[in-house]
Amino acid sequence: MLPASDLQVFLRFAERIADETGRMLREHRQAARGTASRFDTKADSSPVTEVDRRIEARMRELIKAALPHHGILGEEFAPDAVDAEFLWVIDPIDGTKQFIAGVPVYGTLISLAHEGRPVIGIIDHPITGERWTGAAGRPSTLNGQPIATRTCERLADALMSCSNPETIGPAQRMGFERVRAATRWRIYGASCYAYASLASGQIDLSIDSGGHREVDYCALVPVIEGAGGAISDWEGRPLTIHSGSSLIAAGDPRRHADALRLLQDDAQHSAGRST
Repeated sequence: MLPASDLQVFLRFAERIADETGRMLREHRQAARGTASRFDTKADSSPVTEVDRRIEARMRELIKAALPHHGILGEEFAPDAVDAEFLWVIDPIDGTKQFIAGVPVYGTLISLAHEGRPVIGIIDHPITGERWTGAAGRPSTLNGQPIATRTCERLADALMSCSNPETIGPAQRMGFERVRAATRWRIYGASCYAYASLASGQIDLSIDSGGHREVDYCALVPVIEGAGGAISDWEGRPLTIHSGSSLIAAGDPRRHADALRLLQDDAQHSAGRST
């Protein structure tokens, strides 16, 4: 267990990083207003901009200057000391497509993992002036005020979000469609803002698979858990720096369990067909 005093020091440092990245994103938005964003396409077919790279480079610079023995796992550059006891997991712009389009639901994700498990998470949305913070064993906050997820009596009453249904592959499509059909309403395309809204009690269920990696979900874990919600992979396992590309979160842990049962029906059906 990480001492509370150490956790507080690291949390303050994470907020310093968010202050700097938020300033950079606001300045860019002001300077680039009314102009098209240029971008490159990476090997995984996802877009990347010069701003992504510049902000991550600055984040790495701050971490290395203050905590040289810590590792860094980022979106745009090669991993650095990923076997270290403490690993910073960073995404300079989560929602790069939205950033390119000028839709202000993109944010910066900052997480500190201790022995592989996320213990600090920040979801920072500088354009809307909102910052969600979470730390292991502490209540999560939005702009310094405590937040809580909401109860949801039935999955049939739930508002569900998905960042992008297009990334869900054939092997997981049936499970996803069962969950989607079981909910009442759906919204798409909000990226990490949807998971932050879930922590604030505005969304009941968030589900994604494919196209996601550690930099996309590690920061979400402390925020959602500290607000009373549940988050895991599609098999119900806790998310760590070694998890795959699927995640599911619910404000009400009972609905998280319901959705997992619908997802896991695929494995049960496959087992039945092979016997």
